[in-house]
Amino acid sequence: MDIIKSIEHEQLKNKIPELKVGNTVRVHVRIKEGNKERIQVFEGIIIKVQGGGVNQTFTVRKNSYGVGVEKTFLVHSPLVEKVELVRVGKARRAKLYYLRDRVGKAAKTKEQVGARIEDREITIKEDLVEEAPEEAPAVETENVAVQETVDTVSEEVVEEVKEVEEPKKEEKAEKVEEAKAEESAKEEVKEDSKKVEEKPATEEDKKA
Repeated sequence: MDIIKSIEHEQLKNKIPELKVGNTVRVHVRIKEGNKERIQVFEGIIIKVQGGGVNQTFTVRKNSYGVGVEKTFLVHSPLVEKVELVRVGKARRAKLYYLRDRVGKAAKTKEQVGARIEDREITIKEDLVEEAPEEAPAVETENVAVQETVDTVSEEVVEEVKEVEEPKKEEKAEKVEEAKAEESAKEEVKEDSKKVEEKPATEEDKKA
C-alpha cells in the first residue's frame, strides 16, 4: 500500500450513510462560531453523488423562498454529524440537473410509494484489531491450564501403571522361584531313585 493510500485509509469513517440520488435527506453539519459549536440542519434532495474514497461527495439542493440553494458535503468529513433519510424518491438519472429549471412542486422527485424510510449505513472498516489482542492471552492461559491438567493426569496414570506392574513382577518372580524349587525337588527324587537301584546291584555282585 502506498503512503498516500495508507494516510487516506486512516481518514475514512468506519460507517457511512447509504446515499441515493433522488432521496430527500436531512444533513446535520457542525458549525463553529468563535468558541461555540452548534449543529445546523440542511434538508433537500440529493441531485448527485460523485467521487470515491476520502474525496467522495454528495450535493443536496433545496428551494428557499423561491431561491435554489445547493450545498456539497464530503461523505467522510468529521463536520458531517449524520444524514437522515426523510423521503424516498424515484430517479432514473445519476445527476438530477434538470431540477434547477423547475419551480415549486415540479422541483421535487416523485415519491416511491411503500418504500421503507430507514437510515441504512455501509460499513467500510471494522474495529477488530483492538479486540484480537485482548482475547489472545485468555486463550493462551486456557491452553496452558489444559496442558498442566493433561500433564498431571498423565503423571498419575504412569504412577498407577507402575504400581500395577510392580505386583505383577513380584508374582512372576515368586512363580519362577516355585518352578525352580519343583525342578530341584524332582531332580533330588530322581537321584534318590537311582541310588536305590544301584545299591542292590552291588550286593548281588559281592555274593557272586
